[in-house]
Amino acid sequence: MSNINSLERFKIIQPYLNDIVTLTSISRDTGISIRNLHRWVKQYHENGLDGLQTKSRNDKGIYRTISKDLEKAIEGLALQKPRRSVASIHRQIIRHAEDNNLPIPGYAVVSKIIKNISPDLVVLAHEGIKHYQQKYELLYIRETVRPNQIWQADHTLLDILVLDGKGSVKRPWLTIIMDDYSRAIAGYYLSFNAPSSLQTSLAFRQAIWIKNESQWGICGIPEIMYTDHGSDFTSYHIEEVCASLKIQLIFSTIGKPRGRGKVERFFATINQRLLQDLPGYIQKNVSVKQHECLSLETFELKLKSFILDDYNNKPHGTTQVSPILRWQNNHFLPNLPEHKELLDLLLLTVAKPRRIHRDGIKFQGFRYFSTTLAGYVGEDVIIRYDPRDLAEIRVFYKNNFLCCAISQDLEAKTVSLKEIVQARTARRKELRNNIRERTSIIDALLKNPEKISENETMELFPEQQIKTPQANIRRYRDE
Repeated sequence: MSNINSLERFKIIQPYLNDIVTLTSISRDTGISIRNLHRWVKQYHENGLDGLQTKSRNDKGIYRTISKDLEKAIEGLALQKPRRSVASIHRQIIRHAEDNNLPIPGYAVVSKIIKNISPDLVVLAHEGIKHYQQKYELLYIRETVRPNQIWQADHTLLDILVLDGKGSVKRPWLTIIMDDYSRAIAGYYLSFNAPSSLQTSLAFRQAIWIKNESQWGICGIPEIMYTDHGSDFTSYHIEEVCASLKIQLIFSTIGKPRGRGKVERFFATINQRLLQDLPGYIQKNVSVKQHECLSLETFELKLKSFILDDYNNKPHGTTQVSPILRWQNNHFLPNLPEHKELLDLLLLTVAKPRRIHRDGIKFQGFRYFSTTLAGYVGEDVIIRYDPRDLAEIRVFYKNNFLCCAISQDLEAKTVSLKEIVQARTARRKELRNNIRERTSIIDALLKNPEKISENETMELFPEQQIKTPQANIRRYRDE
């Protein structure tokens, strides 16, 4: 088992951690001893994903007094319809063992094997597919009973056109994290880019950590994250994050997105209570005037204000209580990471390699400095940052958090990568216009240089006066 990494071990025991199957069933399907599985479960509970990196043993076999084939025969008889008693199955196994000169298993062994058959397998075999779906597929979309029990994550392409950094109009994507119990929005991310693990990670990081806004108290690590089968949610990075933070990741059935109605209703609410009143809203048979559209930055301010001041603080149509009040009323202590840097390492997927110089770290045209960097001059590090705020970067050395480095030029400001790119684009445009202006003058000069008079030249270059050169030839002896 030494060749299996920690995330693969977690995936093996995850069905047991989620109370879906037994360790015996996992052992039977994977060939991994139940002793190893128990040890992995213990290590995961004690040390999380890191605990599963320890070297494991190769013990195999569950019931050493009987063969695998006989064990499967016992399970097969237990799954037959109509349901048979343990005594009946034991008698038939005894006859089979005697006929084939096999060790005869005791009643207790047969009973234990039957008892350890996965419950969902028993329901499917004896009660059929409908009962199985109702009991197990709907298990995790029932009404939650406390905050942070289940969070839902989803994306949508908003029905509004906003201006990008180049002056073009586009529809932005919105990623949201919703607390299922309170319907409160715990985090969000707005971008022109199609959904990816980056957008999901940044929204997730915002949702988990403590917010700067006093009216946005929602935070903590959820017990369950419920999402669809989008490639961003099924990415290795998101799976690793959930495993490390001990979050149970559950995907809705493909083609059967049960329980997603709460998120869909929120997206409908945005349309009805926010987007319809803004310029750029997309309607049938109505053209959008580009010059009236909002910039992405302005639109995000309005979206944030709507979430914090309107949606989270007004009574919800189903619960009749405002989402933020319903989240707070339980007076519970949210489960937070031990330190923010752990969350940064897991969720800030925007990682760039850099080298530490004597004057700090250079990134995006700015210098970032921290006194901690003094002892690491010349070392290669990884920096991680939130594209929404470049005033601060986080520095990691050999996968360990080193320090936060600050740009003095951006300190006390919240400057996003989009704003920096826009400023650079505007400066390049200004320079190009200057080049065109000067080039047009040269073109005019070179078009018919022999016909340009002195007056025309002075009009082209008003700041320069054309002087007639003085003759250096002396005409008279006294000169």
